[in-house]
Amino acid sequence: MINAMHHTGFVVKDIEKSVAFYRDVVGLQVVDRFQRVGDAIDQVVGYQSAKLEICTLKAEGDHILELIEYVNPPSGPRLTEERSVLGGTHLCMHVSDIDETFKKFTSNGAIKMNPPAELVKGRKACYLQDPDHNWIELLELST
Repeated sequence: MINAMHHTGFVVKDIEKSVAFYRDVVGLQVVDRFQRVGDAIDQVVGYQSAKLEICTLKAEGDHILELIEYVNPPSGPRLTEERSVLGGTHLCMHVSDIDETFKKFTSNGAIKMNPPAELVKGRKACYLQDPDHNWIELLELST
């Protein structure tokens, strides 16, 4: 039985740079920083001798963003930038001013994909990527 959604995890190349982006640009609060090594994490992620650097962050509410740097084995590049691939994921952020937020994020390292568009009256959205190419959706609801 599912009780609630707990967190979204993003794999990142450099934990320090990613924490700086999500803390200083996006405005999330750091909840915890820790490292995972040993048999238990090896079993969870399916790699022997795994070493993960992890930071959890959050905004208002209960949902957590977990940033994970795989120190061992190191992460490889994303093979495609296509949104329509199976397994393509994104984290949606409800914002009060989508145009200003889009400008702030892309001026500070986020990758511009498409400008905000009004889907229907009172609902604007856009996609962009964080500096590690993880997909973010911005959503403004004005009604």
